[in-house]
Amino acid sequence: MHLLFEIDEYRQRVKKTKEAMAAAGFDVLLVSNPANQFWLTGYDGWSFYTPQMVVVSLDEEEPFWFGRKMDAVGAKFTAFLSESNVVAYPDKYVGSRDLHPMQYLAEVLKERGLHRGRIAAEMDDYYYTAKWHQILTHDLGRDSFDDGFLLVNQCRMVKSAREIEFMSQAGAIATAAMDAGRRLVREGVRQCDVMAEIYRVTTAGTPEFGGTFPCKPPNAMVGELASAPHLSWTDAPLRAGELFYIELGGIRHRYHSPLSRCVMVGEPKPELVETTKIIREGLEAALDVVRPGVELQNVHAAWDKVIRRHGIEKDSRIGYPVGIGFPPTWGELTCSIRAGDTTVMEENMTFHCIPALWQDKYGLVVSESFVVTPDGARPFANCPRELLSAS
Repeated sequence: MHLLFEIDEYRQRVKKTKEAMAAAGFDVLLVSNPANQFWLTGYDGWSFYTPQMVVVSLDEEEPFWFGRKMDAVGAKFTAFLSESNVVAYPDKYVGSRDLHPMQYLAEVLKERGLHRGRIAAEMDDYYYTAKWHQILTHDLGRDSFDDGFLLVNQCRMVKSAREIEFMSQAGAIATAAMDAGRRLVREGVRQCDVMAEIYRVTTAGTPEFGGTFPCKPPNAMVGELASAPHLSWTDAPLRAGELFYIELGGIRHRYHSPLSRCVMVGEPKPELVETTKIIREGLEAALDVVRPGVELQNVHAAWDKVIRRHGIEKDSRIGYPVGIGFPPTWGELTCSIRAGDTTVMEENMTFHCIPALWQDKYGLVVSESFVVTPDGARPFANCPRELLSAS
């Protein structure tokens, strides 16, 4: 085995999940989300493009992993599970018009006696399809399942010391990647060449520890495209006076620490410098509020107070919990740093605070990923909170 965590930590995660299931009245939980599968079992492979599931039962000590036969070898290397709890379906179920892996899973559930009681599925998960649901409910004789969406995500929110170590290392990688990228930002350099350097550094990591691929590409826009939050770079050469908006993530063993900054090509306009200072002031006001026991809406209120004093309004959230990342997101989906969110922060929760402002002709951002400590927010990265330049 090549386990990232001690077996006892995986067992504690399963125990925590079962406690949450029992509180919700669930007997069986079908876990389709790859990040949740990774957290529960350690399984780590680029195999989630074919149907894959982890099944947790209150009556069984371990969960079982269910996936394609050729990927069961990967489970042997990365999951803490016993051999009997790595269940593979034959390759004839892959890409077939007549067969589907969920038919096979339904038979496994019946053989193990897990078709009785209350079954919950991650109903709003990216990977739980309408076809899966149709087959499973039909073959198990159900009208529907209970909704277990976000149950495991909630269990993941408070990180262990080892998880925080990985996120701290990811923060160091993010710092190095942002620094490497901004050093290339100058007139005539292609946008894609800047991003290639960022990819190189996020993969290579630091001399002490390496990185890996991100769960999604960076959001990186130039010029007026930066007025939209989720577009991509092009192969166009950079021009003097343009703004390069970069939201990237450092990655260590699937743990992501996002980091966002803007880089100027040449001399920045005073308006951009001043607006960046306002974002920084608001960000730091928000971070100053972070403590265990504080509600997320209070963090947002500190930011909102600053920007309103400067005559600025922003109606979207300014952050979210972050950690394990599998396509398409590094967010944990459980809550948001925004008005009205009464989620109470706990020690060792981790968040990405990204109070970006998108104007008509540009977007500006200064963000930090951080862990909640008794003394406040501890950022994972170490990057100047300003409008960056190549020098």
